[in-house]
Amino acid sequence: MSVTAYQETAELLGRQVREALVDHPAFAAKVRACELERCRATCCHDGVYLSTEEADGVRKLLAENREKFLSYGLTLPDDAILSVRGGRSLKTATRLADEGELATDYPAHFPKTRCVFLDREGRCGIQRLSMELGRSPWFDKPLTCWIHPIVILPETRERPRPVITLVSPENDPQKSADYPGFASCTHCGRPDNDGEPASGVLAAELEMLSKVSGRSLLSELNAESI
Repeated sequence: MSVTAYQETAELLGRQVREALVDHPAFAAKVRACELERCRATCCHDGVYLSTEEADGVRKLLAENREKFLSYGLTLPDDAILSVRGGRSLKTATRLADEGELATDYPAHFPKTRCVFLDREGRCGIQRLSMELGRSPWFDKPLTCWIHPIVILPETRERPRPVITLVSPENDPQKSADYPGFASCTHCGRPDNDGEPASGVLAAELEMLSKVSGRSLLSELNAESI
C-alpha cells in the first residue's frame, strides 16, 4: 500500500536515504515535539518547495476540493502554486499573517507570511483533507512538509555520501551573514534541553523515511544507543 501520493518524488527521496549516512549524535540531541499551540506552524511561514509531481498533485487536489478547502477558512489565490527563482522552482503561495497568527517568539528574520494552506490556527488544510478522505495524515502532503525538521544534506565533493541529520544554529545550511538559518530556528528544529532525544521525538518521521527507502532508520539509531 502506498504511503504517499507522490511516488516518483518518494522514490528519489528513498534512493537518497538508502545511500545516506545517519548522523547519530544529531539524533541523540534533545528537541521538543511539535506543539501547534506554541509554534503556530512557524515552519510553514514561507510555503514549501515542490517537485513537479507534487505541484501537479496539489493543483489537482485543490481543483477537486476547493469548496472543502474554503470551508476550512483558507484564503486561496487563483493559483496556489508559484513559479520562483526565475522559473527554476515551484512552491506553494503565501499570504500575509493576520494579527495573532504568529508564535509569540516568531523569529525576527522570518517574513510575516503563511502558507495559503494554513488556517488561522496553523493547521494544514492538506493534512486535514487527507484525514477526512480516510487517508494517512501525510498522504497528500508534500514530502518536505512532513520530513521537517530532519534534513538530508546532499553529497558534495567534500561529503561523498548524503547525510541524514538535524542541523544546529552553528551548521544550518541556510545560515548566512544576514540570515540566521531556517530549520534550526523553528520550534521543533532547535535544540532544547527540556526536550527528549530527537530519535524518539521524530520517530514518526523516521518511520516514514524508512517506509519510502526500505531502510530501518529507527533500528539503526536504537542499536547505536544500546
